[in-house]
Amino acid sequence: MDIVTARNLVFEYIRRDDDGNVEGIEKALDDVSLDIPEGSFVGILGANGSGKSTFAKHLNALLVPGDGTLWVDGMDTNDNDLLLKIRQTAGMVFQNPDNQIIATMVEEDVAFGPENMGVPREEMEERVEKSLSAVHMKDFREASPNRLSGGQKQRVAIAGVLAMEPKCIVLDEPTAMLDPIGRREVLSAVRELNEKKGITVILITHYMEEVTKADILFVMQKGKLVMQGPPREIFSRVEELERYGLTVPQVTALSYALRKGGIRLPEGILTREELVEELLKTGRLGLGMAPSVRKREAVNRKDAPFCINFQNVEYRYQPGTEMEVVALENVNLSIREGEFVAIIGHTGSGKSTLIQLMNGLNKPTSGEVYYQGVDISSKDYDRRTLRTKVGLVFQYPEYQLFESTVFKDVCFGPKNQGLDEKSAGRRAIAALQAVKFPEEHYYDSPFELSGGQKRRVAIAGVLAMEPEVLILDEPTAGLDPKGREEILSMVAELHEKKNQTVILVSHSMEDVARYAERLIVMMDGGILYDDVPGEVFKMADELEQHGLSAPEVTYVCRALSESSGLVLPELPTTVEEAAQAILERIRPC
Repeated sequence: MDIVTARNLVFEYIRRDDDGNVEGIEKALDDVSLDIPEGSFVGILGANGSGKSTFAKHLNALLVPGDGTLWVDGMDTNDNDLLLKIRQTAGMVFQNPDNQIIATMVEEDVAFGPENMGVPREEMEERVEKSLSAVHMKDFREASPNRLSGGQKQRVAIAGVLAMEPKCIVLDEPTAMLDPIGRREVLSAVRELNEKKGITVILITHYMEEVTKADILFVMQKGKLVMQGPPREIFSRVEELERYGLTVPQVTALSYALRKGGIRLPEGILTREELVEELLKTGRLGLGMAPSVRKREAVNRKDAPFCINFQNVEYRYQPGTEMEVVALENVNLSIREGEFVAIIGHTGSGKSTLIQLMNGLNKPTSGEVYYQGVDISSKDYDRRTLRTKVGLVFQYPEYQLFESTVFKDVCFGPKNQGLDEKSAGRRAIAALQAVKFPEEHYYDSPFELSGGQKRRVAIAGVLAMEPEVLILDEPTAGLDPKGREEILSMVAELHEKKNQTVILVSHSMEDVARYAERLIVMMDGGILYDDVPGEVFKMADELEQHGLSAPEVTYVCRALSESSGLVLPELPTTVEEAAQAILERIRPC
């Protein structure tokens, strides 16, 4: 039996001016027909603007079809009398947890759904306990959601839906703000509900690794359903997915590169275990010391002046109250001009707090923060000017978009710097072009954009001020793989051509391995490691103990070394490095 049936589904967004006149129509869903079997685990993939989230909102009747029909568990979503029952059947976890957290205490928020469904108190308490345990938030049950990090809030939002135990759970980018181990734990909890209780899971994601065990994948492009099939079949079509702005799991990308390099491997390899096994089967891996892997050349910046210094910095939220939380403790850190620094750490480790001290949004509880040698916490320091020099792109772009059009929003910063209308406009256009934001949407409302488009506008708004230091807090969350690549490549280009200092906070180990020249690992408000990425990722086991991981290809190469005697002077951290290292050690036929 199918729990979801869509037939010729059409939905259009109508854009109107201030007088209510139609300015434009965008077809978000275009003749979509599909079936989702009850009890299945389904992945929905697609680039930003492909229609994924629009389709998801139809599944619990937040939106209803403009044309065509959608049935959820046999109920027509156009029937208003069935609205409540449909939403109890299909629970929704949104991309931004702030959209669905309403209570003042974590356990109250998780209990809200079951309580409204009339679940008996004893059973409700049991569900709350189990759901919070599943997402590892049991220790925060009495905390205020307002004091949680973005990733912690997302766990609470997921727990709230898990506690309702609906027949179907729809998750729209639910792990975008979680650390690697957190993503794994949350997905494991969701999969357990799928396997043990038969709950249908519909997962919308830009992380391809999250759907390698799905029963079926649906790929959308410009509102249409363009591919469907099991993961191995879909991920075998690497070049076709690339045309749709998507990619494949990193292990699959590595095996694809090795196949192109002449190694006979099956198509659609999905896991590191599979790839290692297939490579060992070739019997052609050479033993002994491999040639040195060609990595990015490290830039010597020892003579560059410091732009940011932390000296014995401590930061406490709500100090002196029962709600006091120590976010940073005894942090000493120096960043030189022109560095590309990545900051990683488990959810709640203090990453966002650290960067908010860098541009004066917060003042340290104790210790000093210096910018170009001057204490930015001093009374007479001009922190408003500082924020144009140290540009910060927030974790959620919605928090810094406020103008009526995209163009006005991006112009705002340069105008505040004293630029005239014409000069500010030139800066805005250059910034929007840099982030590859489509020109036809320059005069759209920023609030009508997709999550990924909002992210680009937020980054453009900071770039338009031409800051000396660019800080990005999870800048690629919500972006499709092509969008991630474009944004990070653009940032890397700015760093290289303008010698701009870049500080990147990310949960993507693959991204920081590829772009950063220095990696800072935070743990419980302090700095655990501070080194080049290759050295940090050698400690993969230790990183896992702290909610992190190494890139997938690093695990592949380590397993090959342990299984075959293949010795590498450095463990590769990117697909390109790993492919090169393995191809250099394959014995000729």
